Amino acid sequence: MYKIFVGDKPIILTTEVAQETYFKNYLLDTVNIGKVIKELTKTDLNEVRLIHKNKEKLLSKFLKKLPNVVAGGGKVYNTEGNVLFIYRNDKWDLPKGKAESNETIEQTSIREVEEETGVKGLQITKPLQTTYHIFKRNGKHKIKVTYWFEMQTNFNGNLYPQEKEGITKVVWLNNEEAKEALSNSYANIKALVE
Repeated sequence: MYKIFVGDKPIILTTEVAQETYFKNYLLDTVNIGKVIKELTKTDLNEVRLIHKNKEKLLSKFLKKLPNVVAGGGKVYNTEGNVLFIYRNDKWDLPKGKAESNETIEQTSIREVEEETGVKGLQITKPLQTTYHIFKRNGKHKIKVTYWFEMQTNFNGNLYPQEKEGITKVVWLNNEEAKEALSNSYANIKALVE
């Protein structure tokens, strides 16, 4: 099963047909993805489920429905065990950004964290789950596929929000502060941090 978010509402990719209650079922092969996005944003549906019989093909078939944007990001810990957060578009988020053609996804993730926060000396400790969400740019919907990595750093210098990317704050948050920040964050980020 995969979850692709449209705002905070998921499109669930599944092989199982369930009785519709707070959601609608559609066949993945024939679904009009524009209609699904509209239903999730304009109605009180909680989710949409796209069904395909082959579990191995769920994601690849879905990713062909819209242009893909590949990104990398980091859940960064400092030596005190605090997590690095950014504040952008009136929401708390983790640093991430688009991959460039000449770099690995690990290089993308480190570069984006450095550019968006000013933090240096990043080391990847392990891969985290990949997240998917649909966004709109220039009137067209796209799927952002974000590869996340847990990272550590000994950095204790000043933090610099990348203002040209709309970031207004960069902070280290302890567990309690992170929980509070997640109440004003995105569903994908909540799943990564909690």
